[in-house]
Amino acid sequence: MRVATGTICHETSTFTPVATTRENYKEHFGYLKGAKILTKFRGTNTPVGGFIDAAQAHGFELIPTVFAEPHPSGPTPRTLFEDILNEMLDGIRNAGRIDGVLLELHGSMVAEEIDDAEGYILTAVRDLVGPDIPVVAQLDIHSNVSHRMVEMADALIGRETYPEVDMAARGRECGDVLVRIVREGLRPVMALHQIPMYWGMNQVTAHSPMKEAITELHRIEALPGVVCASIATCYPLADVPDMGASVYVVTDGDPALAQRCADELGRWIFDRKEQWHIHMPSTHEALAKAKQTGKFPVIFADRNDNTGGGSPGDSTGMLAAFVEAGLKDACVLYIVDPDAIAQCRKAGVGATITLDIGGKSTPLQGSPVSMTVEVMALSDGKFRYHGPMYAGMEGNMGPSVYIRQNGLHVLLVTQREQPFDTAFSESLGLDPRTMRYIGVKSAAHFRSGFESWAGAIHVVSEPSVHDARAVSFHRLSRNLYPLDTV
Repeated sequence: MRVATGTICHETSTFTPVATTRENYKEHFGYLKGAKILTKFRGTNTPVGGFIDAAQAHGFELIPTVFAEPHPSGPTPRTLFEDILNEMLDGIRNAGRIDGVLLELHGSMVAEEIDDAEGYILTAVRDLVGPDIPVVAQLDIHSNVSHRMVEMADALIGRETYPEVDMAARGRECGDVLVRIVREGLRPVMALHQIPMYWGMNQVTAHSPMKEAITELHRIEALPGVVCASIATCYPLADVPDMGASVYVVTDGDPALAQRCADELGRWIFDRKEQWHIHMPSTHEALAKAKQTGKFPVIFADRNDNTGGGSPGDSTGMLAAFVEAGLKDACVLYIVDPDAIAQCRKAGVGATITLDIGGKSTPLQGSPVSMTVEVMALSDGKFRYHGPMYAGMEGNMGPSVYIRQNGLHVLLVTQREQPFDTAFSESLGLDPRTMRYIGVKSAAHFRSGFESWAGAIHVVSEPSVHDARAVSFHRLSRNLYPLDTV
């Protein structure tokens, strides 16, 4: 059994000023081809790591083509998107006889002039391999799933955790399903229920009410005839027709059962629509509450400037609040500011300099904050993740610096990445676990490496390109709660 695999994975914001370039595809884990993909991801908690695990467990040959996954940012230029897709198609074509295809996609990718990039990719793969070769793809939990995606794939399998710590497990599941199709005669049919809502920030799967949604998902999956089912909470920062939450279900040769199950779970979710949204205070408001409750260390998560959602990473609302409050034993992770980093590198470790930090990408990100800081450490940005997210993978934040003003510690980075764990901070000599106040540019993924030791967590809202006041939708194909009366 021979299986081709490829990755074209991008979470695309249509509101961010951060452009996506060919160079961006070389960042993160790199733009890889062929056997280098297997070497890079073997034994890692990643979707491709899960594909490799499945190949080893079932004894099939995995033929890698292309791995392309830049950090979240704006739409990929059309010519660049076509170039990458054609390289993957060439890899599949040159593989010769194959029995199936395993793909890692995101589910919310947008390219110039292509709103549904995953549907476009799956159509191109289907046109190449024909109707009889099974195509199975893993999707992010934050997918905007289209009918075209469901039509072109034999099975789509979404992640079931947020933070997404089950990447390898879902990759392995993709391989298991593909083997059942090829070797056991499984006849997958898939149905989609597009829910008339977008999901708010109440979606951490370890906590209620999202925990109950996953329990209901597993109840559906356990029904006779159901192969797998997935909830897509949506990626709400894309003004595209298919933006919105959905449920998709795969059954063994029973389309009526697939649709019935998708509709049932979709209605269950929509009946609880108010539960998926939470109020996000400002950092000032959250600080007052944190001091009142006294549970430390306390983490403030800046959802709007989450670089993992495509934001520039240099908004200053949280930093300004920390400075104004005169916090001690406090840190901010991370602020993207190559200019300030260059000044620190020129000054050297131990120097004291005055910097204007952040607020340089667009006025929507706030004004720069003036700080007189000591340069504590410099780094090339390379480190290895502790996990569980991306466990075993090497990360690269680019040229980075650790600065301190009195009791406030700040990490400045070049590459836009959110803090999944404490590994990078520790590589610069800063252990966030010793702090009382911790600010992170992240919506929820930071929880995978921070929540176990946090006293309290507050998701906050600060001015940003992704602030609700800065985004508006004009191209949606259906009314969505809470944007509309549904």
